[in-house]
Amino acid sequence: MKSTFRTFCLLAVIGLAWPDSVAASVVFGPGEKSKALAPGEEQMSGSAQELFSKAQEAEKKGDLGRAIKAYRLIVKHHSKDTLAPGAAYRLAQLLEQSRSFLRAAEAYAVFVEKYPKSERFDESIEALFRIGEMYMTGRKVKILGITFKNSMETAIQIFTEIVRSAPYGKYTARANFDIGRAREKQGSNELAIASYQNVVEKFPDDPLAADAQYQIGYIYSKASRSGTYDPNAAAKAKTGFEDFLFRHPHSEKSAQAQENLKQLEHKQTSTSFEIAKYYDKQKSYRAAAIYYNEVIRQQPSSPEGERAKKRVAELRAKFGDAKLQSPAVTAAAANRKKKPTAESNAPANTSPNDAPLPAPDIDLSLPPPASLLPDTTTAPPTSTLDATPAPSAAPENTPEVTPTPPL
Repeated sequence: MKSTFRTFCLLAVIGLAWPDSVAASVVFGPGEKSKALAPGEEQMSGSAQELFSKAQEAEKKGDLGRAIKAYRLIVKHHSKDTLAPGAAYRLAQLLEQSRSFLRAAEAYAVFVEKYPKSERFDESIEALFRIGEMYMTGRKVKILGITFKNSMETAIQIFTEIVRSAPYGKYTARANFDIGRAREKQGSNELAIASYQNVVEKFPDDPLAADAQYQIGYIYSKASRSGTYDPNAAAKAKTGFEDFLFRHPHSEKSAQAQENLKQLEHKQTSTSFEIAKYYDKQKSYRAAAIYYNEVIRQQPSSPEGERAKKRVAELRAKFGDAKLQSPAVTAAAANRKKKPTAESNAPANTSPNDAPLPAPDIDLSLPPPASLLPDTTTAPPTSTLDATPAPSAAPENTPEVTPTPPL
């Protein structure tokens, strides 16, 4: 995409000077063969100095179109002349003044590509950034009155040119951040996160690093609430907000990040509790006990945690721990009782009831949480205590994470 944009920039700046519908002039010289010149070029042929003088004269008269043609001819035919960098920069400026913003961006891109050591380099990067933000806010890209391409994609290309041409410049962190914003608006969350991550890793001391880290957590939090609850996205959202609070504890967004974490944790707990209640209602008590214990592990002091503790105690009193454990854990406990080893710290007469209830991630005989299962999947029957289908989804009863808009 980068090379395509640079090629298009060069062709557009050099080649769009004259309308296609006007025929070229034919110029004859003494003892020379005829040659065709584009309209306007026959009046401006000459050395770089002559063309530069004509351009300045045209500017004084207010004939910006003629000045643009003269400057373009210098860039096209005398690109190595000492006047060429100034001509290229002035060409871009006049295009911007004429409100030909896309062509101006192309001209600035050509300038920073061809003359990176010019004293006008930083000003050109600033101009590129200015035009890029204008397109990102929604300006339509049109050529001859026809929409040419999506303005958001144009903004991304301009910002990418800034990052490529000035990888550690004044506007590079902001350009990376704006690429992330544009990708987020397009719905390309993975690409947005990659751009925000570039800001966090390459510009950790820039004020935008805090906003970029926050947006990483926010994007994942939105993904965790899209359709069926996604525990993987929720875990990444928690990591994103935790990293934000660790790196930027005094940020103005810290309070919001903490609130978002609380909501994510409550959502995770309520989801586990709803799964536990489903299994409990279906008399699949082993699965119910496992998810009740997950609730207790996540938020023991929450209302769901207190209810889970009470229900686990009731299940243990009725069935005993051995009936609530998976067959694999029960068998392992029995083997340890029969064959104690020197490496084991447990006494030889340990009973199955002394072992804690297994967590869901190590109890492979049970189905995963319902949010990870297809709608038609059912829990594999392992006993009379555990032979019911998994729930299709956990209900959504938790308020959404509140976004904080980027700068």
